[in-house]
Amino acid sequence: MSSAPAPIPDAPDTTREETPPARPVTEAIRPALNDPEVGWIGKLIQRIERKVSRLSTKNNFWHRSIAWIFLPLAYRSGIKFRGQDLSKDGEFECVVPFSRFNKNWYNAMAGAALLANSEVAGGMYIFKRCGSDYTVVCKHLQYKFRRPCVGPAIYRVIPEEDIEPLVATGDEFNITVKMTILQAVVKKDERERKVGESVATFHVTPKSMFRARKAKQAEKEAAKAARRG
Repeated sequence: MSSAPAPIPDAPDTTREETPPARPVTEAIRPALNDPEVGWIGKLIQRIERKVSRLSTKNNFWHRSIAWIFLPLAYRSGIKFRGQDLSKDGEFECVVPFSRFNKNWYNAMAGAALLANSEVAGGMYIFKRCGSDYTVVCKHLQYKFRRPCVGPAIYRVIPEEDIEPLVATGDEFNITVKMTILQAVVKKDERERKVGESVATFHVTPKSMFRARKAKQAEKEAAKAARRG
């Protein structure tokens, strides 16, 4: 008996196009600096803005220096961040000093200071995790007062969702963070006391998407003006 001939393998499909590798997320959301419509002034502004954003989360010196210009309330309150490297899921804390600016008339931390610094602390955490290519805006903020705070306040920030998968989409998203507010230890025989809880929801948008929306809105306004003229 003669054996059946071996099947002839199919010829490789040369018409199939290879899918190019996906770009990193930071490149996908970053505006095209080589776009001739941006102009050299626009490119310069974008580079300066990105540099300033990175410096604002580098350390407390740059954070205080930039807050003096862009966030005068945060500068006056004296809020500072501390903690481990967030790229390793380290703990993130912010400390608000028990200064005259933050006190009320009966020598305790003012409720307005505790509430306002909740937004600042949560925003600092989100911005530090997302990077300089995003804008962070608070959509909802609530604070539950438990007891008066008669010392420096510590904000411990914990996100309710995992940030990395949301950033990896390259799209805008909402994220909620919970904060436990404690009265810091001043004397050796003292212990940290829980003075409040805060929940904040932030809307995070890539700056490239934000600029594209502004440009589209400007085009619509220009078209309306042309029709009226």
